[in-house]
Amino acid sequence: MAKSKHYYIRKLHRYLGLVLGIQFLFWTLGGLYFSWNNIDEVHGDHLRQQKHYLPPNVYLASPQLAIQELKGRTPVDSIKAIQLIEILGTPTYQIHYFTKDEGATPGTQQSESHGGGHSEVSSRVQLALAGTGRLRSPLSEEEAVRIARNSVVEPSQIEKAEYLTAVGAHHEYREKPLPAWAVTFSQPACTVYISAEQGTFQAIRHNQWRAFDFLWMLHTMDFQSRDNFGNFLLKAFSILGLITVLSGFALYFVSSSFVRKARKQAGAHRI
Repeated sequence: MAKSKHYYIRKLHRYLGLVLGIQFLFWTLGGLYFSWNNIDEVHGDHLRQQKHYLPPNVYLASPQLAIQELKGRTPVDSIKAIQLIEILGTPTYQIHYFTKDEGATPGTQQSESHGGGHSEVSSRVQLALAGTGRLRSPLSEEEAVRIARNSVVEPSQIEKAEYLTAVGAHHEYREKPLPAWAVTFSQPACTVYISAEQGTFQAIRHNQWRAFDFLWMLHTMDFQSRDNFGNFLLKAFSILGLITVLSGFALYFVSSSFVRKARKQAGAHRI
């Protein structure tokens, strides 16, 4: 006896539902978590102190002094940007520049072309004291700890400080400038990341953010960068999800008693 179309539609709907059900559950749980959490708290804004700025009467030397000294230390191909920042109350120039020398220090962006040519260059950052124009070294552990402590609300208690030169693709500090100091606090419970070469706060990570990041990974189905909505897996599951919904509508249509009665009545009228 030939099997009816009801059978095949039920089979398709059942197995698609089994395959996609877990991912649908992840999408639902993720959506609930995202909608029930304050995104500012996820970012850790409630754990941060108010940012300090420089006074308007601050004395600044010409950044050209720092550039001249920098050119005497390393071959500078071009200047990308100069930014005035504050490091523990001291005005500091953050000089972003390109160099063509061999290799790049950890955290630099390599194989970058500019100026319409095809040269490969490395993007680097150098700090300089804005009051004198003299170059200064990257942040020490003591400086990074002080910056981290000034970045979080009181009372604060530091658990440890680590110097990071490389992180994995799934690390919570991924895709941010290296080297960096990771300062972990037991109170408040979080980790603050400070760029050693840029001299600035980069990120704050705590359990609420980590849960968000994990669920976001499951939501986007991007298990590498987390933010690639065009990945093959997400596209495939989206199409299969659409087929599952359509098969459910089809199953209702072919098995509904109301539809069967309507079809019978329509056939009787034709006779």
